[in-house]
Amino acid sequence: MRNALGLMLMSVVAAATIAGTWLLTAAPHRHSAKAESVAAAPPTSPAPTRSAARVDAPEFTGSISDPQAAATPAQPKPACANPDALGLSRVVEVDTSGGPGFGFEHFKQFDFLADKEVVLTFDDGPWPGNTPAVLKALADECTKAVFFSIGKHASYHPEILKAVAAAGHTIGTHTWSHVNLNAKKMTEQLAKDEIEKGNSAVKLALGTAPAPFFRFPELQHSPTAMAYLGTRNIAMFSADLDSFDFRAKNADQIVTTVMSKLDKQGKGIILMHDFQKHTAEALPALLRRLKEGGYKIVLMRAKTPMQTLAEYDEAMLKEMKLPVAATRPVSSVIQTVAR
Repeated sequence: MRNALGLMLMSVVAAATIAGTWLLTAAPHRHSAKAESVAAAPPTSPAPTRSAARVDAPEFTGSISDPQAAATPAQPKPACANPDALGLSRVVEVDTSGGPGFGFEHFKQFDFLADKEVVLTFDDGPWPGNTPAVLKALADECTKAVFFSIGKHASYHPEILKAVAAAGHTIGTHTWSHVNLNAKKMTEQLAKDEIEKGNSAVKLALGTAPAPFFRFPELQHSPTAMAYLGTRNIAMFSADLDSFDFRAKNADQIVTTVMSKLDKQGKGIILMHDFQKHTAEALPALLRRLKEGGYKIVLMRAKTPMQTLAEYDEAMLKEMKLPVAATRPVSSVIQTVAR
C-alpha cells in the first residue's frame, strides 16, 4: 500500500515538473511572435500610404517645410520694376467744393506741400509722339502727374488720352481751344462755352468723367470765369513755378530752368507741357535730377469726378463726330475668322 502511494506521489511530481518546463519554454515564443506581428504591420497596413499621399497633396502647398523660410515670410513683389525709381511719395485727395485754387503764382490759401515735395503737371495734350514719350518717362520712374487736356486735342487723339488715364495719372481740363479767357473781347457766355465744351470733349474722349480740375490758358484768370468755376465745384490750378518749356531752345534748358527755380523755392507745383517736344526729351533727365536732389512726387486726385453739363455733352457729341457713345467691346464688333 505504501509502495502504491509512493508511486502515485512520484507521478504527480513528475507531471508538475514537465508542465513547468513547458510554461518556461513556451512563453518566450508567444512574446516573440507578437513582436514580429507589430514589426510586420507597416508594410501591410494602408495607413502609412494614405498619410504620405496627404503630405504631397496640393491643398498643403501653403505649408512651409523650411524653418528659415517660416521665419521670413514671403514679401509681395514691388509694383515698380525700377528699384532706383523716383517713385510716388504720396497721393492727396482734393475736395473741389466751391472751386479751391492751387499754385502760389495766383492762389495763396492752400499750402499743402512739405519741403522737397513736387507736383508734376502737364498742359495742352494729348499729342502724338510727345505725350507718349512723357508717359514712358514717367512710367520708367514709376511716378504720376496731372494732365490738363485741351478739348480739341482730346477729340483728335482720344486713344492717347485714354492711355494717360490707363497709366493712373489724373486728368483735368484746359478749355476747348486754348483761348485767353481774360481777353478784352471775351464775354461771360463765350468763357462758359470754352470751359464746358472742353469739359465735355475730354469726358467723351475718355469715356468717363475727368477730375474737376481746371487750368486757365496762359494762366490768365478771368474774375467772372473764376466765380463760375466756383459754382461748378471745379478746382482752379495755377503753378508754383513755370518751366517756360514752350520758349526753351532745347531739353537741357528746361532741366536747368526747373531745377534752379525748384532749388530756390524748395517745393511746388511745376507747370510743363506734354505738347512740347523738348519737354518730352527733357523729362527723363529732369526726373533723375529730382531723384538726386531728394525731391518727392505728390499726386493730386479729386474726391469726386467732374459733373459735366448734359447740353454740352450732347452738343460736343455731334461736333466731335466720335463713336464715344458706343458700349460694345471691340471683340463683339470685329473678330478674326481666318488667317
